[in-house]
Amino acid sequence: MNPTLTRRTMLSGIAASALLPALSAPAKEKATAFALIGDRYHNSDYIRTALRKTLVRDLGISIDFRDEVELLNAQELQGYRLLIMLRDGMLWPGGYLQGPPGSPAAPPPAIVSEPPLPKIEAQPLYWITAEQGKAVKDFVSRGGGVLFYHNVTYISPHNDDFRDVLGAVTEEHPPMRPFKVKIVNREHPITHGVSDFVVTDEQHFMTYQKDPKYLLLKSVNEDGLTFKDLGTSSAAGWAYDYGKGRVCYLAPGHVITSLWNPEYEKLQKNAARWLLRQI
Repeated sequence: MNPTLTRRTMLSGIAASALLPALSAPAKEKATAFALIGDRYHNSDYIRTALRKTLVRDLGISIDFRDEVELLNAQELQGYRLLIMLRDGMLWPGGYLQGPPGSPAAPPPAIVSEPPLPKIEAQPLYWITAEQGKAVKDFVSRGGGVLFYHNVTYISPHNDDFRDVLGAVTEEHPPMRPFKVKIVNREHPITHGVSDFVVTDEQHFMTYQKDPKYLLLKSVNEDGLTFKDLGTSSAAGWAYDYGKGRVCYLAPGHVITSLWNPEYEKLQKNAARWLLRQI
């Protein structure tokens, strides 16, 4: 035995050799899509359940579902090809006493607590930062696809970069009620083979800020019910190239029954494939 090869150096060599496979193993490949979902008014579970059927099972797209808004950043988005978002712009760090408006079948009972609860400050915190808005803009500008759903229009009033990517800002919405989604551009790959359909959902009204030629859908309340002074109809879907990437927005999404409407499922699948340049 080499007299300079001590027991300590032998053990150190063995330990180092044991680490080599772990150190040299390739990093785990990321999923195709990063999905930021869920907020006070939109439970993450129904969104995850809906998209796992439509996009994961039916299309074979792998998705990492997340509900921590801090994870929407440039470093986390690296390696993904598609960003999916269905959530609003608010956090409620001070808590709240009631669930989503309209969710209980009856008014909630008075809250009794012994010992008494500390005062709950039910004030929203608008979470998106300048860095996060820039991260979304850079992601799509460099070639990523972004599939926006439903209430993301509530984020855009608080960040110019995000608003520019999305192309719209919310005008809010009435309570859930039936309305028709009409196809206004049947030539686009996203609307190919899709017929008009009716959902019971929140009919989101918004100010659309891009070229009208990019519009794909409009929502229409055929019962003549209006909202504010905005009439019965609103833009409800669009798609366009943005830098080297692509953007699509689809308005329905407050409940799983609308997300699983068969015609709407076709739209979502077409949108995901278009954003990934598969069609």
